Amino acid sequence: MSRQASKDTNAELAVRRLLHAAGLRYRVEYPVPGMSRRRIDVAFTRTRIAVLIDGCFWHGCPQHATQPKANAEWWRRKLDRNMARDRETTEHLTALGWMVLRFWEHEAPEDVAVRVRAAVLSRSAQGTSRGKACGT
Repeated sequence: MSRQASKDTNAELAVRRLLHAAGLRYRVEYPVPGMSRRRIDVAFTRTRIAVLIDGCFWHGCPQHATQPKANAEWWRRKLDRNMARDRETTEHLTALGWMVLRFWEHEAPEDVAVRVRAAVLSRSAQGTSRGKACGT
C-alpha cells in the first residue's frame, strides 16, 4: 500500500493542467480546516471550493470497485472506513461553508474541469460568505 500514489495521481494532474490552462489558480493538497491528516486535492480558498478526486478502489466506486479475495474481511473494514471518512470530510467542509465537488478517477478530466470551472465562476460572481466578490 505504501507504493500507492495518494497525491499527484494521473487523474489529479490531468484536471489540474486543464484548470490552470483555463486561467484558474488554486492550492494543491490543502489541509482540511479543523481536521488533521486530511487534505483537499484542489482547493479554491477564496471561493471555498474543495475538489476531491477519488480513486475507484480506495473510495468504493459503484462502477469499478473490486473486493480483494485475500484477507477479505480486513479489506472490507478498511474500505468502509475510507468511505466513512470521505462522508465525514464532506459534511465537515460543507458545515464550514465550502462547496465540495467529488469526482471519480475514471471521469474524463475535461468534464471534471468544465464542472469545476463553472462552480468557481458561479461562486466568484456570487461572492463568498464574507460578503464580497472574489476571484480565483
